[in-house]
Amino acid sequence: MLDLGRTFLQSVERSPHALAVVDGAQRLSYAEWYERIQRVANGLSRLGLARGDHVLVVLQNRLEMATLHWAGQFLGLVMTPLNWRAGAEEVDYCISDSQARAVVYEPVSEAAVSASPLASRLTRIAVGAAGAAGGGVIGFERLLEQAPTLPILRADSEDLSLMLYTSGTTGKPKGVRRRHRAERAAALGHVAQNLYRRGERTLGVMPLYHTMGVRSLLAMALVDGTFVCVPKFDCAAALGLIARERVTTLYLVPTLYHDLLAWRERHGADLSSVRKLGFAGAPMQDGLLRRLEDAFEPEVFVNHYGSSEVFTFAYTQEATRKAGSAGRAGINARIRVVPFGAVSPEQRLAAGAEGQIICELKGDEAFEGYSNRPEANAKAIRDGWYFTGDTGYIDGEGDLFVTGRVDDMIISGGENISPVDIESVLSLHPCVDEVAVVGLGDERWGQRVVAFVKARAATSAEELDAHCRASALLNFKRPREYVFVREIPKSPVGKILRRKLVAGEYEPLEVQ
Repeated sequence: MLDLGRTFLQSVERSPHALAVVDGAQRLSYAEWYERIQRVANGLSRLGLARGDHVLVVLQNRLEMATLHWAGQFLGLVMTPLNWRAGAEEVDYCISDSQARAVVYEPVSEAAVSASPLASRLTRIAVGAAGAAGGGVIGFERLLEQAPTLPILRADSEDLSLMLYTSGTTGKPKGVRRRHRAERAAALGHVAQNLYRRGERTLGVMPLYHTMGVRSLLAMALVDGTFVCVPKFDCAAALGLIARERVTTLYLVPTLYHDLLAWRERHGADLSSVRKLGFAGAPMQDGLLRRLEDAFEPEVFVNHYGSSEVFTFAYTQEATRKAGSAGRAGINARIRVVPFGAVSPEQRLAAGAEGQIICELKGDEAFEGYSNRPEANAKAIRDGWYFTGDTGYIDGEGDLFVTGRVDDMIISGGENISPVDIESVLSLHPCVDEVAVVGLGDERWGQRVVAFVKARAATSAEELDAHCRASALLNFKRPREYVFVREIPKSPVGKILRRKLVAGEYEPLEVQ
């Protein structure tokens, strides 16, 4: 299989004058971007960075971030991106864990990098105004000073391309190592599963420290498409870019779709260029699915279910046909559902029975284990299968339904209750904007079902309870309490942080 450097060269050779990347006023064709990427790769090489070295990158989705990612693929570096909101302690941990040789940062992440003792010992590269005072910091522009004598093309398909850090909601984040061949296979699968054509244009808003952002970047190169950088998400700016750059496809988490629609409903926006929608990162509630279908009328609407470890577990190209379904196994995957507590992948469940979702690691997109975490590997990898920690079931037609996380499962009165089922029902109430369901401690029941609701219009607990009673939701799953909140707490990539609700970290509103 081709490595990613040669993959980018394919687009340069096929479509040298096609628009490759946009960042504000900066617009580069594939030929122009390739020249810049080669200069950056040469600049990194002159700093002593070589094949197999890790480079910690703490940047937003800007042209320099995307350029560094591709330069690393040509040079054989292991790009190790980190959330630009990370603190000094996390920067230190990831430098130590990855044994990074250099760190790249910008003004928004400068304080954390400057406060990291380990970062001070590395080659430090500053983008923009960061590090302008000197102190041994190298400006990014220096990397562009000299083109290589011969083109740099030093990686092969077996080299490590990337190490992504999982969100680390419990304990330290885990490094997910991904080879060139796995990254390319995942990008090819993404192109096929989303029905991308040559020349697509996508909004580069999902962060490039997240698997969704990396996939968008690579997929556009495979189809000679355009990656429109969005350094920091803002509804007005994003919708303006969609209209101005005639973006054809969106791949976002449900939270960002929700926010875009809410802004458009108040201010208006031109969405006519967008023909393909894809979402991942979290289940999408039924109410939002319907609103997106009405707003975009997409040609294809993909529910993509995957992870950093194995990019695609399952997908469907008709997200609204069977609401809540993640479809069937991805092009490069095999999946099963096994009982909770299963130790072997052979302990399969019958159709309709809920358990843990697992995926075979022989698939082309799969990782090979976490970096320096034997205990995490022992827990997650058994007999060649990855135990995802997600709960779900496969229905009688063979479609997968993801019902939540094993850790999020509510056990009330001995019954297993999935929050996602309840959230989907409540999301269809016209007064509900967003909802998250958790289990809180209860002396009698063990846990009681509590719904945290962000309302779009005045409603009450009694009205929402009546809505649940009138639905197909089983009685024992009905919330026993409703808490109205100003916002549902979420991670930087839009995942609901249920642990914060359990811990009381939210702003309550008066009962409406």
